[in-house]
Amino acid sequence: MESEAGDVDLSSNEHSPEKGTDVCVVSEPQPLEDIVLVNQECVEKLSEGLISHYLPDLQRSRDTLQELTQNQDVLLDTLDQEITKFRECNSMIHLNTLFTEAKVYHSKLVNIRREMISLHDRTSKLKKRSLKLQQQKQKEVLEREQQKEKELERERQLTAKPAKRT
Repeated sequence: MESEAGDVDLSSNEHSPEKGTDVCVVSEPQPLEDIVLVNQECVEKLSEGLISHYLPDLQRSRDTLQELTQNQDVLLDTLDQEITKFRECNSMIHLNTLFTEAKVYHSKLVNIRREMISLHDRTSKLKKRSLKLQQQKQKEVLEREQQKEKELERERQLTAKPAKRT
C-alpha cells in the first residue's frame, strides 16, 4: 500500500493468533529507512505473487519481442535483396545508356569517315585540275615567249639594213 507521501510499508508480517493462518499484516506507513524487521515467509509469498502476476505477461512480451526480432531480420534480408535489385537495375540502365552513347558516337564516326572520303576525293580532283591549269599556263607562257621571239625576229628582218659598199 502507498501512503500519501508515496512510501510503502511492508515492514511487519505477524501471525494472527486469533485466525490461525499466516497473514501479512501491513502496519501504518513508515519511511523505508525505518524498516528493520521483515518476515522472510511474507517476502517469499509477496515475491511469488508478484512473479505469478507478471510472469505470463513478461513471457508473452518476450515471445512477442522474439517474433518481432525475427520479422525484422526477415524484413532486413528482404530489404537487402530489394536494394541489390535496384542497384542491378541502375547498372542495367547505365549499361543501356552506354550502349546508346556508343551507337551515337559510332554514327558520328561513320559520318566523319564519309566526310573525310568526300574531302579526299575533292582534293584529288582539285589537285588534278590545278596541275592541268599549271600545265596550261606554262604552255601559254611558252607560246607567248615563242610569239615574242618570232615578232622580234620579224622586226629584225624588217628593219632596214645598210647596204654594203662594194
